[in-house]
Amino acid sequence: MWPALVTASALTLSCAVVAGVASSAAGAEFTRGPSPAELDRAAVSEVALRWQVWPAGRIFPATVGYAAEQGGEEKARRVGISPETRCDKAVDAKLLKALRQAGCRGILRATYLDALQGVVLTVGVAAFADEVGAARAKASLPRAGRPSPGLRTLAFPGTVTDRFTSAGRQSSLVRQAGPYVVMATIGQIDGRPAKAVGEQRPTIFAFTGDIAERILADISTPVRPDCTSEEWRC
Repeated sequence: MWPALVTASALTLSCAVVAGVASSAAGAEFTRGPSPAELDRAAVSEVALRWQVWPAGRIFPATVGYAAEQGGEEKARRVGISPETRCDKAVDAKLLKALRQAGCRGILRATYLDALQGVVLTVGVAAFADEVGAARAKASLPRAGRPSPGLRTLAFPGTVTDRFTSAGRQSSLVRQAGPYVVMATIGQIDGRPAKAVGEQRPTIFAFTGDIAERILADISTPVRPDCTSEEWRC
């Protein structure tokens, strides 16, 4: 009889110890802070949501600096932002299939003028689920420089951009980082088509790359969560 009681007591004590250890581990798991790996994953997830949760004015600042052709820095001024985010409304039909296959979730657009108000560009931020989708989309787009097919122009009636139509597209560019592809379609405010320009200085639109890259860097650069800040909940 005694051996059985001793065995039962030992099992009871063992179970209590295991339960205590499990409870302690669970408590430690619930009360510990996030690990560096968890913070990095959270940062990546936050980047992918920026196109939906950031204010439009944060994605497309009122002014964007760029390197001037003659040296120094100048600023491009934002004319307006489109409220439309559907992929099919932002690009020519010939590009839509490739973007959809890559997982296009939405395209945000805004139009800017250079400091001299002679060059106009529409910038598009295309959002994808991840970096793989964005890279696939970039690879499917026409080589940078071809005006069409590409991002559709965004003109605002009553402003100097109202002549900026699809026919007036003269150049384009594409950049990609993280889950985003930034496209730009570029022309001149008089709306002249590329074929009417003749020989063009190769640097006339070079500054637009600075604008695209700055917008892309802002929306695609991960920031590890700061658990002491009210902006984050850890």
